Amino acid sequence: MSLKASISEDMKAAMKAREAQRLSAIRLLLAAIKQREVDERKELSDAEVVAVIEKMIKQRRDSITQFQAANRKDLVDGETFELNLLSGYLPKQLTDAEIAQEVSAAIAQTGARGASDMGKVMGALKGKLAGRADMGKVSSLVKSKLAG
Repeated sequence: MSLKASISEDMKAAMKAREAQRLSAIRLLLAAIKQREVDERKELSDAEVVAVIEKMIKQRRDSITQFQAANRKDLVDGETFELNLLSGYLPKQLTDAEIAQEVSAAIAQTGARGASDMGKVMGALKGKLAGRADMGKVSSLVKSKLAG
């Protein structure tokens, strides 16, 4: 079953269980997926759906930071719920050791020598690690390995 179909099934289950907050969050996700499909005039693959989910997770994290600064616990709770729900649709996350191993392999594969080759290394890693690792962490690890 595709990721999008799984999300649709979860929406039906949330409707039947009358879980309003969960239903709202899933509908928001499906709307974002549908919007991207309409924009690109094609059916999204699982990898593209994961990219939509990652973008929404980043938005939720930014919102949580803003709401905490404004002392709005009610809004933080809502965003945290959505963040946790969205995270459940991502593939299993890699451990730090697995990420370091992938980074080392990509550096060796691309023949990167210094910081100027960072784009090549990140390009090689993006496809492999998308949805399975925080690309911000990956980027800082690549930078430190190339600088050292």
